[in-house]
Amino acid sequence: MIPPSQIKDSPKRILITGGTGSFGKQFVASLFERHPSVERVVVFSRDELKQFQMSQGYPDKKFPAIRFFIGDIRDPNRIRRALEGIDTVIHAAALKHVPIAEYNPFECIKTNVIGAQNLIEACLDSQVRRVIALSTDKAAAPVNLYGATKLCSDKLFIAANNIKGTRDLRFSVVRYGNVMASRGSVIPFFLEKKREGVLPITDPSMTRFNIRLSEAVDMVFWCLQHARGGEIFVPKIPSYRILDLAEAVCPACTKPVVGMRPGEKLHEEMITSSDSPNTIDLGPYYAILPPDYACSLPEYCQQTGATPVPAGFSYNSGSNNHFLTVDQLRTLIASESALKIASHG
Repeated sequence: MIPPSQIKDSPKRILITGGTGSFGKQFVASLFERHPSVERVVVFSRDELKQFQMSQGYPDKKFPAIRFFIGDIRDPNRIRRALEGIDTVIHAAALKHVPIAEYNPFECIKTNVIGAQNLIEACLDSQVRRVIALSTDKAAAPVNLYGATKLCSDKLFIAANNIKGTRDLRFSVVRYGNVMASRGSVIPFFLEKKREGVLPITDPSMTRFNIRLSEAVDMVFWCLQHARGGEIFVPKIPSYRILDLAEAVCPACTKPVVGMRPGEKLHEEMITSSDSPNTIDLGPYYAILPPDYACSLPEYCQQTGATPVPAGFSYNSGSNNHFLTVDQLRTLIASESALKIASHG
């Protein structure tokens, strides 16, 4: 996290699409902690119940800067209205459920691809200066529709830098792995199945990346300060083995192997070997630069202190050099569960 004293260009008027989701709620809470003088915070989402529930934690007298906008990323006119006076956008809205996307492909495309383009065009027509779009490890060498739509979305946001003209406007992407204990992820599923004494295992060799929600939020704040536009930022995070996770949740449970679902990978990937010629190491994060980047890779490294990754480098959960142990997983699950209880208390 960047100390507030070192922040030179803090967001003053910020909009978060999909702002009532897990990331949006954590980001808004952190935003008010780090930037209490923020002038305007617009939470943009289409779920009225989640908007109402979230708004209960932000009474007008204590948080006069926050506004809750009902709207859909598919509606360009509503996006333009929501962007009035905004200088920073965090794009977290997406359809993310892999099997549902496989069954309803064009609905996923309308939100994740067409919605992304709607937001890009609206930003180009407004006074927005910084855009960070959230992506997923499933966008690297995608094997399911959700990953394919997010890869397309990533390409749209990166290419938007080519058409910004003389505007002081930067589009960048943050790509990270599974958020620990987020809705729909394997940990809440295992905790629920634990009551039945059975933890279904898709494949004993399966691995996944793991990032805590607070780490994802920290990364976005870091990128807001350091992004030059055109990067896909990737965090350095640990992996876990699915069998280790099952052991951490319930050693006594039976663990039948049920096979992988359609669209699942054995190991998740965030940087492919094909990306290695354009990938740099920034210390806490990697960044994939577009092949036609206006600033050459050596120049970018000289200006930022980054170093190029080795030829043929790839970054996937199976070959990661940092794996969480069973005890570490158990500790993290307990701490994340405690945070969830506290946040709903």
